[in-house]
Amino acid sequence: MSTPLRLGIAGLGTVGTGVIKIIQTHAALLTGRTGRPVTISAVSARTRDKDRGIDLSTYDWEDDPVALATRDDVDVFVELMGGSDGPAKAAVEAAIAAGKDVVTANKAMLAIHGQALAEAAEAAGGVIRFEAAVTGGIPVVKALTEGLAGNQTLRVMGVMNGTCNYILTRMERAGLPYETVFEEADKMGYLEADPTLDVGGIDAGHKLALLASIAFGTRVAFDHMELEGIERISIDDIRHAADMGFRIKLLGVAQMTGRGLEQRMSPCLVPANSPLGQLENAMNMVVLEGDSVGQIVLQGAGAGEGPTASAVMSDVLDIARGFRVSTFGRPAASLERPVPAKATAAAPYYLRMELDDKPGALAKIATVLGESGISIDRMRQYGHSDTTAPVLIVTHRTTRDALDHALQGFAATGVVSSAPVAIRIETV
Repeated sequence: MSTPLRLGIAGLGTVGTGVIKIIQTHAALLTGRTGRPVTISAVSARTRDKDRGIDLSTYDWEDDPVALATRDDVDVFVELMGGSDGPAKAAVEAAIAAGKDVVTANKAMLAIHGQALAEAAEAAGGVIRFEAAVTGGIPVVKALTEGLAGNQTLRVMGVMNGTCNYILTRMERAGLPYETVFEEADKMGYLEADPTLDVGGIDAGHKLALLASIAFGTRVAFDHMELEGIERISIDDIRHAADMGFRIKLLGVAQMTGRGLEQRMSPCLVPANSPLGQLENAMNMVVLEGDSVGQIVLQGAGAGEGPTASAVMSDVLDIARGFRVSTFGRPAASLERPVPAKATAAAPYYLRMELDDKPGALAKIATVLGESGISIDRMRQYGHSDTTAPVLIVTHRTTRDALDHALQGFAATGVVSSAPVAIRIETV
């Protein structure tokens, strides 16, 4: 029998237990597909005696993930602990230094330290694989590094956080306010311990930064990403979008332009009949555009035990087969430091604001828009209180710079009672 590929698994949460279930359930299948057994030598987690619904008795236990990463009977260190620093980073660095290959689902660590870790791994002759770090079970990393390797990537875009998509879908379907659905999602366990990672767009931004690195041959540049979450999206915004034939999605877009690398993660209106517009609940979708292949749409479960464990195992099996590829699709030392660029392509925008209910307020807003070079496509005032009047404006195509100029001008009019909500209308 061929020499087994021996794993050390650090982190026995939802994904870690899912990986062990696959290995225990499909041992013969995995051997048949790789030509060698895939086994587990040892595991590590914060709590040893917790009932995880799986048999761990045949595996050694290490309290310290660094000790696990450096064991002689571990060929591949599987890091499923999470966290951008701390034990996860220390254990991955130790594994690399010990000559191990690494499989990880840790998007935060790679988004911040990916360049240094990739250079270290490649210098040591090892690989870092991270399919599970981006959109769960959707094989988008493989698509970019392998299937579309002959293309010049033109654009990467998509819905990359299932929690946000669930919240927005639930708000629309049930007619519930954001705060109510947020509490529901929290009780259902959908939210991270720090919810801003989800609803603030940070989690999805980490994923987009990793894909942009592969797509455009640049170093990961999460710190240059424009980030805006869904916290200010109201049920009224969702209803108005639906009336106009749109749905609101937390949408990531990355593209290389003559000015540099654009990366933004923000709520957008997308056509309701588009693939992104039809995406429901906690699903993810990534749209890849190549110069030869055109547009590719990948959809699937973006999180959960089975989908994410499946992605982990796809990387493990590639290593078992002897297939090795640079972390970000090309040697890390060759990746260029990107020039950050703000999106300048013109687009229509949706604006919602509360105006003081007094004569001339609307005229002042229209004047500011005109002075900023923005024309109005449609405008509507709906239901008002004794003191304020909600106003909805959809602009013709304009630039973000012009819109920002107008938003600053609104504040100087003295008639806007709360900060306006501005949402880009994206063509997909």
